Amino acid sequence: MADAALKSVQVEALVVMKLIKHCTSTHPTTATGFLVGMDVNSTLQITNSFPFPTVDAPTNTSTDDHNQHQSNKNDNHAAAAPRAKSNTTYQNEMIKLLREVNVDANGVGWYTSTSMGNFVNLNTIENQFFWQREEGVGAGSRCVGLVFDTARSAVGGLSLRAYRLSEGFVKAYKEGKFTVEAIQKSSLRYQDILVELPLTIHNSHLLTSLLHQIPSQPSTEELTLPSTIKSLRSNPELTLPSLCPNYDTLDLSIDPFLEKTCDLLLDSIETHHTELNNHQYYQRSLAREQAKITAWQTKRKAENGARVAAKQTPLPEDEWVKLFKLPTEPSRLEILLNSRQVEQYARQVDGFTAGVSGKMFAVRSNLLPGESS
Repeated sequence: MADAALKSVQVEALVVMKLIKHCTSTHPTTATGFLVGMDVNSTLQITNSFPFPTVDAPTNTSTDDHNQHQSNKNDNHAAAAPRAKSNTTYQNEMIKLLREVNVDANGVGWYTSTSMGNFVNLNTIENQFFWQREEGVGAGSRCVGLVFDTARSAVGGLSLRAYRLSEGFVKAYKEGKFTVEAIQKSSLRYQDILVELPLTIHNSHLLTSLLHQIPSQPSTEELTLPSTIKSLRSNPELTLPSLCPNYDTLDLSIDPFLEKTCDLLLDSIETHHTELNNHQYYQRSLAREQAKITAWQTKRKAENGARVAAKQTPLPEDEWVKLFKLPTEPSRLEILLNSRQVEQYARQVDGFTAGVSGKMFAVRSNLLPGESS
């Protein structure tokens, strides 16, 4: 494999179709799978994929609460599947079988499904770190995670993105220290957690030829096969636009997705506020304990001064370590991830309303009676 840093990701169209089918069939449960391919210079080419096996949920449940609990439990198992020991054995067996049929058999990452862009969580971070660490499986640090948004793709556009963990975040995650001091020392920001790579979808030549012929009607006359490449390129039937115009982009029904995204954005902001309150509570508790320790040390120094004056042995001044216990500083990892999730929701709202605003201004005269265009 090349030593150059990864700059882009290329996914075969067949892999995209398999990924879409798997993720939509298991919705709303999280779907995860294994990606194989090849690293060519600075481009990671993904040529095949297969889903991780999951355990079916039992059907003999009694109450709705138990059903919901079981659904959440199964969803957590599916989200953690890429780093499960059983699936590691399974993917090694699949790679062995792929080598026998002489196809690409290098592990290059994993994929997961999400809904409304809600994928910046601890499961995603742990999965990508498992693949990206040096002692991990597959291509090690040259692995990516593909995220397919089923909800966003259902409203008219394919939402498939490739992410990696930044080197700074990987280093901090290995150390496991996400205190305020450690974050300030490493200059780690929530924007530095995930790095998005440009993604392109690659079609085979046969599929490209098929797409070029879709808009035209099949010929009733006898076909004359081109004899040279020049005649092939000059054929007007093969140089037409690859697909017919899609009028679905003019649809103005944007309320469901936008409203749900705004609700999730508000929930993330509330979670962010809760994490800030927890940290402020820790700071108050730490200040109270430090005030007690300072008062105890002052009192002990005064006692030792009196004992020295009375020619007595002074008492130890480090006894406060046994008497007082400082509160443990909570990890700031959750608030970093939540801040990155807030940014993700904000990007979705901004990106979705950018196209909608033009439509609304175009039909403003029809939406607001009494105003002329």
